[in-house]
Amino acid sequence: MAESDEVRSPAAAQPTAAAQGLLFEGPVTPLPDDVGYRGPVACGAAGITYRQLDYWARTGLVEPSIRPAAGSGSQRLYSFRDVLVLKIVKRLLDTGVSLQQIRAAVTHLRERGVEDLAGITLMSDGASVYECTSPDEVVDLVQGGQGVFGIAVGRVWREVEADLVSLPSEVTQEPGQVSGDELAARRQRRVAQAR
Repeated sequence: MAESDEVRSPAAAQPTAAAQGLLFEGPVTPLPDDVGYRGPVACGAAGITYRQLDYWARTGLVEPSIRPAAGSGSQRLYSFRDVLVLKIVKRLLDTGVSLQQIRAAVTHLRERGVEDLAGITLMSDGASVYECTSPDEVVDLVQGGQGVFGIAVGRVWREVEADLVSLPSEVTQEPGQVSGDELAARRQRRVAQAR
């Protein structure tokens, strides 16, 4: 995401791209939309600290899409896609990409459908982030001297999926449903009465 702060797609590529085929694996299985993960679980799966998670949520970098914080004592609830983006942000930060470039990349990733994410490899030279959707594009970037490292989103997807399998999750509820938590039930009743 060079000067214009957007994710770039490299031009047509060279035929030697078969060597990069391992960056683009088969399709991944989408996870249920009704499962969420609390902050500490999201941190563990993404490899970040709770302080980072809190800062990124407060600044809008990666906000929980299932349940945002609603005051003191409330629990954020992150979707699988949120955790996936958290892990990608962590990897980009670890490789020296600026937070400004990461914000632009996250905005771009949010606009894509979940199925599309698995087929992307993010490449960067440390200053810009490039989106590659084929091995040919990866080769083109590397041969042009632009790509220094790559993040195969499909591979990160599988890592996050494997991590979350053994961690606690919550099934989200339809609006109006009351959870088994007595305190939450009281809060919902108070909100309903205030209307």
